[in-house]
Amino acid sequence: MCNDRTAEQNIEWLKRKGLLSRRDFAKLGLGAAFIAALPAVADALNVMEQDVTITTPDGEADCYFVHPAEGSHAAVIIWPDIMGLRPAFRMMGKRLAESGYSVLVVNPYYRTATAPVIQPGESFSDPEVRPRLIQHYRSLSAETNVTDARAFAAWLDAQDAVATSRPIGTMGYCMGGPMTFRTAAALPSRIGAGASFHGGGLVTDEEGSPHNLVPEMNAAFLIAIADNDDQQDPEAKTVLANTFDENMLFAEVEVYEDAMHGWCPPDSQVYNEDQAERAWSRLLMLFDRHLA
Repeated sequence: MCNDRTAEQNIEWLKRKGLLSRRDFAKLGLGAAFIAALPAVADALNVMEQDVTITTPDGEADCYFVHPAEGSHAAVIIWPDIMGLRPAFRMMGKRLAESGYSVLVVNPYYRTATAPVIQPGESFSDPEVRPRLIQHYRSLSAETNVTDARAFAAWLDAQDAVATSRPIGTMGYCMGGPMTFRTAAALPSRIGAGASFHGGGLVTDEEGSPHNLVPEMNAAFLIAIADNDDQQDPEAKTVLANTFDENMLFAEVEVYEDAMHGWCPPDSQVYNEDQAERAWSRLLMLFDRHLA
């Protein structure tokens, strides 16, 4: 979960790894100033990419759409983390498209700003940047998540590059984790697989907790949990695994050792390439099996 405690834990992790002095964290804001190169995709397909505008009940959402240059393919909706749609997520979307998917990376903050909402060098860890990101985050709700998901799925189904005979996948990071749950629950006839990476607040005491939506889904899930998120809520992984099992849905729930909250995006301060690649390989396996 993305909060002050998480930021403190991530900084401590960087210190233990000897990374805080090696990289320039003058304001703990490495963020988008540095983006690690992602490994090349074996047998990568040629892709086409474009910025698109999608009409929703609340306005016009600016998004990034990338897909193989030929044919129609299963679609995937990517919900970014709290720092929103930015170059790192475009890279991730393009990489997934090179593996054979038609990928829509959305700007969840379109109601308050066009993407990107952070500048190179800015990060959630920067106390001067954090209030601005939280303000954007507060423009969202479970209801807006659902209306957006329906609009994005409908737009995808109207594209020639999307195979409407195949299920849609959805994946999210940080705040995007709960968004994948709501998407799968709102569109059970279209969403066949979902993935949450260091998703926050998947299990809460509230009636609208994402885990309580599992009975409304028809999707297999990958739930990749950050080590420090698990330390803050060690029971969540068991609740999640049991909930999917009780509803006879496949779910791979795993805590990624020594992977801190935010370890997957290549512009993250705590990017962990080995664990990010392992999570990516599990994602591809999930989609290969459940979006066929």
